[in-house]
Amino acid sequence: MTTKVAFLFPGQGSQNVGMGADVFAASDAARRVFTTFDETLGFSLSDLCFQGPEETLRSTINAQPAIVAVSLAYLAAFQEALSPHNSSWTTPLAPSYTAGHSVGECTAMVAAGTIDIKGVAHLVRERGRLMHEEEEICPGGMAAIIAMKEDALQQVCEDATRQCLQQLDQKAQQHPGMGRVVLANYNAPGQIVISGEQKALDTACALAKERGAKRAIRLSVSGAFHSPVMQPAATKLAESIAATQIQDATYPIISNITAQPITGASDLRSELSRQIAESVQWTRTIEYLAAQGVKVFFEIGPGQALAGMIKRITRDVDIINIGSVEEIEKAVARVKEF
Repeated sequence: MTTKVAFLFPGQGSQNVGMGADVFAASDAARRVFTTFDETLGFSLSDLCFQGPEETLRSTINAQPAIVAVSLAYLAAFQEALSPHNSSWTTPLAPSYTAGHSVGECTAMVAAGTIDIKGVAHLVRERGRLMHEEEEICPGGMAAIIAMKEDALQQVCEDATRQCLQQLDQKAQQHPGMGRVVLANYNAPGQIVISGEQKALDTACALAKERGAKRAIRLSVSGAFHSPVMQPAATKLAESIAATQIQDATYPIISNITAQPITGASDLRSELSRQIAESVQWTRTIEYLAAQGVKVFFEIGPGQALAGMIKRITRDVDIINIGSVEEIEKAVARVKEF
């Protein structure tokens, strides 16, 4: 096949109660994914995905492994539908590149052969646990700022941080995220997500609207991801990553941090630990893939958030969603046209 394709995987915030239930019922390959996650984690993650409750599923410690499990289940079912007796993460349809948004990057690493399913189950559960721990120590959140230029929003974050730091005593400033808010996710032109400690985030949202932002939309996440609030979690996660078997990638993974391809195991280890406290360069990721001639983007997993972003970043590409059994059937038909 000459058409270049990329497999893309969503991050936290895409979860919903009921996700994956249809593919669990329809696909042996998908059931194996869920069973492996359940057995590895020691509880029924699949039941949590299918039945909730929503509040429990939304918690960072659960949402992260849940999204990775569901995304991998749909990928496995899709490849199985293409070739029932000869399928793997990248067979029969092999991507030219893989990428994931935030925790979706962990899914991409499985698809690229760098880590096995048991390893990623343990890793994303620990990733979620450590990030949840920092949520409790330094509460915060994230907000999408609509229709504000990057440089203006950067100034908003700097001003909000300065105001909040001036109001903190020296003891409170000992946590690296306290009083700070930063640009976190460069999702698409006109949509940048900011992230930070709660008061700093509130201050920045108010300033952004005062200075012309169309909207400030709070995200369905419980912490200040991709900000200094998560720096202690990144340091601790590096220890878990060091104990995890990770190998070179079969297909290039586009880094959240640099928007450049990485394949080496040591670079992947660094990426996994650093990215939870650094910005997600999603706009640059899609621009890079388009510049490399990728014409078909598969968004594999719950929701269609990535498709919406891609449409705002580039044109003249096909976006195929795989987040239901019905969408798998449509995707198989599309692949046969390549």
